[in-house]
Amino acid sequence: MKKISYYFLSSLILYCVLFNVSCTSDNSPSESESVAPLSPTPTSLNFQEIMLNTFSVANFFKFSSTGITNDIIINSPSAFLISSDNSTYTNSITLSNTANQNITIYVKFAPTELGSVDELITINSLNRPQKTVQVKGIGIPRVYNYQTFLNARSAFGAGLNQTNTETFVMHNDVTNIEKIYAYIKLKCPTGGCNAWDVFANIKVKDPQTNDWYEIARYITPYGKNNEQVSRGFKVDVTDFKSLLTGSVELKSFVEVWGNDGWLVSVDFDYIEGTPDYKYYAVSSVVQYNQNSLEGVVYGEDASAFDLTKTVQIPSNSQATSLRTVITGWGHATPNDPDGRPCAEWCYRTHKVKINSADTFSHYLGPIGCNSNPVQPQGGNWSPDRAGWCPGMGVPVRTDNLTNSFAGQSFDFEYEFEHWVNDLLSTNSNIHAYYAISTFVVVKSDTPIVKPTVN
Repeated sequence: MKKISYYFLSSLILYCVLFNVSCTSDNSPSESESVAPLSPTPTSLNFQEIMLNTFSVANFFKFSSTGITNDIIINSPSAFLISSDNSTYTNSITLSNTANQNITIYVKFAPTELGSVDELITINSLNRPQKTVQVKGIGIPRVYNYQTFLNARSAFGAGLNQTNTETFVMHNDVTNIEKIYAYIKLKCPTGGCNAWDVFANIKVKDPQTNDWYEIARYITPYGKNNEQVSRGFKVDVTDFKSLLTGSVELKSFVEVWGNDGWLVSVDFDYIEGTPDYKYYAVSSVVQYNQNSLEGVVYGEDASAFDLTKTVQIPSNSQATSLRTVITGWGHATPNDPDGRPCAEWCYRTHKVKINSADTFSHYLGPIGCNSNPVQPQGGNWSPDRAGWCPGMGVPVRTDNLTNSFAGQSFDFEYEFEHWVNDLLSTNSNIHAYYAISTFVVVKSDTPIVKPTVN
């Protein structure tokens, strides 16, 4: 009896080791206490942020099929695809004849909706308890990136140029593009960046009229790149998406007066989504923005500058807005009571009149130069200017008209706050200027033409 018991016990131990099962106190295997078979490692996979309608890189989990003779069925939620060979991906896998193997299942996150997803992959086999793997991810909008200017040199002197103009191929269909952002990166050429804060902008050519439209304006830092802003100055240029399509001609300008200058790079993100309206069109209303000193003269006779227009809106416009960018320049007197000369420093409130009525106001006041992430700079970078700062993008002022004026016209006028230049500045900088651009943007869910501006 002792010999038989010894051989029985040895066989039982060998069975438990080979098939990785627990043995009960009465020396018999218990199916309900089987733990290792089908138990996945790890039990959770986190894919973080993945763009809609794309695939993540593959992650994986493993489990053992020891003692499993029936089919193993693995199912995944719709946003997560699974594969047993890291080649063919689906939402359901059936594994047959896989007893006593170590199995790897690959997983990819393929979101089709925005937002967080937190679900379970299930692992089942007949007469076995279900096992699960938690899978998490966040669906974010799909982004198409287009690099345009890349380290384009802007400088002044023999063989140098403040302006660079090139043609680029951009996104073809913008009807499902919700936003377009431009990113402007500045680097220093050999020898260092230019020492001054100067006017700079990016323009796009309207192929119908060959006019150049200012889509982004920024002010260079004093002698420093803008690497502290990871991708550079960010500007929402969605208003111009009808022009930022297909073959696009762009112009980069920096009003630099030294042979050092800047290296300018510009790239664009086109973000898929549901736009407010499928179709946009844009026309120039006012543009006195060739450089800082070719803006509208402030406080003197400005009769040479036309700030009054009549705008005819297409009949199918569902939304109409005005987009203005403005910066003041010059150290003209008299100073304001707090010692601020015009128009770089003097705080002012301008009015936008629609059909002779004061409809919108633009306050050119402090925007927090001291908190600019591009710091420290040279020069007097930290004191607040009137509506702009060295080493920052210039704010875009958007005015949404409550009436779309579809099929109608309206009168537009830009009015500066009253002030008179006494031309008594002690230096040569005796004039004040406002470099300004204003555009009218129309939107519709049906194809739309440009407004007419007279």
